[in-house]
Amino acid sequence: MPTADTQNEDAAFRPPELQTGRDAGASRLELFFDLAFVLVVMELAGALIDDLTWRGLGAFIGLYLAVWFSWVGFTLYANRFDTDDVVFRAGKLTATLAIAGCAASASGATGSLGTAFAISYLLGRLVLLAMYVRAWLHVVDARPTINVYLLSLSVNSLCWAASIPMSGAPRFVLWGVGVLAGAVAPLVASFREHSLPLQVEHLPERFSLFVILVLGEALGGAALGIHDAKWAGDSVQVGIVGGVLAVAMWWIYFDITERRSSAELKDEEESSEGVADERHDAFIYGHVPLTLGIVLVGVAIEDLAVHPADAFPRAGGWLLAAGLVLFLAGVVLVLGGTTHNWRKPLRWPVIAALVVVAAAAVPHSSSLLLVGICGAVSLAVAALGTSRGGRQSAIA
Repeated sequence: MPTADTQNEDAAFRPPELQTGRDAGASRLELFFDLAFVLVVMELAGALIDDLTWRGLGAFIGLYLAVWFSWVGFTLYANRFDTDDVVFRAGKLTATLAIAGCAASASGATGSLGTAFAISYLLGRLVLLAMYVRAWLHVVDARPTINVYLLSLSVNSLCWAASIPMSGAPRFVLWGVGVLAGAVAPLVASFREHSLPLQVEHLPERFSLFVILVLGEALGGAALGIHDAKWAGDSVQVGIVGGVLAVAMWWIYFDITERRSSAELKDEEESSEGVADERHDAFIYGHVPLTLGIVLVGVAIEDLAVHPADAFPRAGGWLLAAGLVLFLAGVVLVLGGTTHNWRKPLRWPVIAALVVVAAAAVPHSSSLLLVGICGAVSLAVAALGTSRGGRQSAIA
């Protein structure tokens, strides 16, 4: 006969409760939810490839950060309070549609579609705010941490709501304040005296899935570049080497960064009962430059494949270098922060970053040369990290 716990888990309506004491992986609902965010990233990347200027880059980074911290907010809530009942599902699916609205308006978010983007984004914030209100009502012991997120989401939502009738600089300032309020919430929550634990089986899996999706964007950049260049010989070569670069980033992340950081978080959970601390913060915030860098690399590869013989230095080359440097910086933050050892993760990524920046700055006229150097450097970092114990220790 079913137990009382089983009957409770099968109930259509269940109040939120802390899930951190159970083994849990990403749910199918979360995977579906992620697809909406991938659509937004795709649209933002498409807008950037059409406007490789400082203005275009600034708009891309600002909107990417808004989308990223929205995803993080839902991920951390599900990590702690996902009961998968009707109310939770209805909220998550509503948020999925809201983020799809952001995707539909992302390419014009700083222009004619700014109001549509703001309304869609605001809807997602209000859904998460309502979820936290529900958790506050039912999980009394979690209220000190929930209060941080309620304040953050309230400020965030007010900023986006106030921006709807505005345009231009005032709107973007409000968006920036709102994103900042959301961005600091995990950090503030982890430093409170009664910090809530995080589910360390679920957390690395969720971030790894997001990395997989943005790596698809990098690989897609190589494919789109070849397509847009109509399979011209030089473009095909650049695209193939760009695909190798995406493979190298996959290798660096999954065989070294994710494997080691996940092991460290699990060890920390056993010694500290899973309380969120600076290791979790390093893991979460380190993925900001890491994933941003991957997307920038994808955009750069597409541009370089389409224009394989344009003179360097140029925007596409600098974007490739910046993307790879950001990716490596994220690797260092994740590994150094979770292991509390900064010496090992720093050495080879710093050398690689210097080589990449120098390659982008030297005058020449071969996209293949620059992408080839970036790919070779990345493969070298991956091979060194693995050969020196990447499966057991950080890059050394």
